[in-house]
Amino acid sequence: MNKASQTMALPRYDRSALTAGIVHIGLGNFHRAHMAVYLDDLFAMGLAQDWAIIGAGVRAGDAAMREALIAQDCLSTVIELDPAGKSARRIGAMIDFVPVQDDNAALIAAMARPEIRIVSLTVTEGGYFIDPATGAFDPTDPEIIADAANPHRTAFGAIIAALKLRRAAGIQPFTVMSCDNLPGNGHVAQSAVVSLARLSDPTLADWIKANVAFPNGMVDRITPATGPRERAMAQAFGISDPVPVTCEPFRQWVLEDSFPAGRPPLEQVGVTFTPHVHAYEAMKIRILNGGHATIAYPGGLLDIEYVHEAMAHPLILGFLNKLELTEIIPTVQPVPNTDLAAYYAKIVERFSNPEVADTERRLCLDGSNRQPKFIVPALRDALAQGKSCDGLALVSALWCRYCAGVSDNGTVIAPNDPNWDALQAIAKPAQTKPQLWLEQRAIYGDLAENPIFAASFAAQVAMIRDHGTEAALRAYIG
Repeated sequence: MNKASQTMALPRYDRSALTAGIVHIGLGNFHRAHMAVYLDDLFAMGLAQDWAIIGAGVRAGDAAMREALIAQDCLSTVIELDPAGKSARRIGAMIDFVPVQDDNAALIAAMARPEIRIVSLTVTEGGYFIDPATGAFDPTDPEIIADAANPHRTAFGAIIAALKLRRAAGIQPFTVMSCDNLPGNGHVAQSAVVSLARLSDPTLADWIKANVAFPNGMVDRITPATGPRERAMAQAFGISDPVPVTCEPFRQWVLEDSFPAGRPPLEQVGVTFTPHVHAYEAMKIRILNGGHATIAYPGGLLDIEYVHEAMAHPLILGFLNKLELTEIIPTVQPVPNTDLAAYYAKIVERFSNPEVADTERRLCLDGSNRQPKFIVPALRDALAQGKSCDGLALVSALWCRYCAGVSDNGTVIAPNDPNWDALQAIAKPAQTKPQLWLEQRAIYGDLAENPIFAASFAAQVAMIRDHGTEAALRAYIG
């Protein structure tokens, strides 16, 4: 056994004694480095051992994850990337992973079991069928249209089918807990489930709305994508794992305490239960996720590969600091027991961690879905408060330039958004006609009509076009 493998921590409890209480849909890296770790900590204290996880997925790609995890007894390797020294542990909180099927029959059956009291989700910010223009559920999405008459094929359809079975059998409904990075994620999940149910069974939809809890929650932990580097790390710890997870040491989870069917005592392992989730959520989405968007596109345009390298670039760090301190943080309302300046300082430290090796390309991904959530709300508030929006306008201008598909030195930027073709078709002419970009109402709503924002955005587009990214950052920093 090599020295590294001696530091691998194995589950400190009898996994054979665990029984399931949770079905989790979406076994990506974030879930396995976040919720599963909290439960693993709880089980190690000898608590809540009837709250183990059954994994599930509704996408074809989830089958490969199931195959990998089932082959290693549903254990996940989680490597914490502390600059002071990496550590690894095997997380044993999941005890099964149901087959991934087109009709979701196994998933529906699992969720209908009376011992399942929570169904949790990490299906990405874009997985809730939201119309970006209205912020409401989109019944015209092709997947929803296909699931409308007999809901069962989407994650939300499967939840409806399982709740219908439980209602017929007189079994208390489970709580639906979104763990995705969305404002009001509980409300969004409730809207998706109730709205889809209403398309086929209004009475069932009313019953779900009246009887099923959808607590809001804020989640936070940086978990880079897995590739050869991460698999090599696991190998260095003596583990051959095709799907290891790497993550920063920091983690945070804030939840509303709304679990009528019961919940594990997660407060014992650091989860904050509060009625003020919205305050924590606004802080995190604006300061952290908005910060990610701020450093993403200048880094992408300057061909910087890693986030910590972007943080080491004085102009990008200067841009982030000025924007956060003068335009973003002033729009954030007070948060219980939280110093916003200290919170931001911690974010700078987290972004600068070289061990995480998070990529700029990952931060640039899916801007069409993230910008309306992470940048536009702060922009609206800054304008409403009569404050400068030049930095936020610069973020939008850098994103527009990035979507034109060529970095400052002429490198072609590979598609990096589900709507890449449509974005590029607008971004290219917008380099000389900036207003075209703002007329994407799904992103900006009516902000194209705001003369202050429109003028600032146009000036920033022209500066990047004529003088380059670094000159635009330098001009903003002053």
